[in-house]
Amino acid sequence: MRIALSGMCLLLAGLFSMPQTEKEKNKMGQSQNAVRFVKSENLPPSPGYSQVVEVRGGHLVYVAGQVAMDRAGKVVGEGDIRAQTQQTFENLKAALEASGAKFENVVKLNYYFTDITQLPVVREVRDKFINTTNPPASTAVEVKRLFREPYLIEVEAVAVVPE
Repeated sequence: MRIALSGMCLLLAGLFSMPQTEKEKNKMGQSQNAVRFVKSENLPPSPGYSQVVEVRGGHLVYVAGQVAMDRAGKVVGEGDIRAQTQQTFENLKAALEASGAKFENVVKLNYYFTDITQLPVVREVRDKFINTTNPPASTAVEVKRLFREPYLIEVEAVAVVPE
């Protein structure tokens, strides 16, 4: 359900994006013609994420929520949000690479936290992986609990790989 909603949000965001000046297009452009990161003076500030990402072409890759689990299925960094976020992003990287994508192709990240006050720590780790000039559209939600007690964060991704 979350994946379907993410895709619909991306589609609607592209339909309602505001036109840009040539200067803004060049500044916000990405080497992939399939993706455009949209900035608008009519939206509130969005430090660390993009409000709108327009997709035209390419193929979509949906990565299910990843947690701080190693290849053996064991929890990494129990009680340590920094260590859990690092492992979570390593898992996202592996999932993206398995489908022929890279972090530079990620257009949307959804975060599920058990303590959203840890967002600054998560962003610090995340910024080692993503394109910080054109960061993905993002949603962060605090939840009571993830699927197992020791996990503090879960992140899912949507990427667009150029044809």
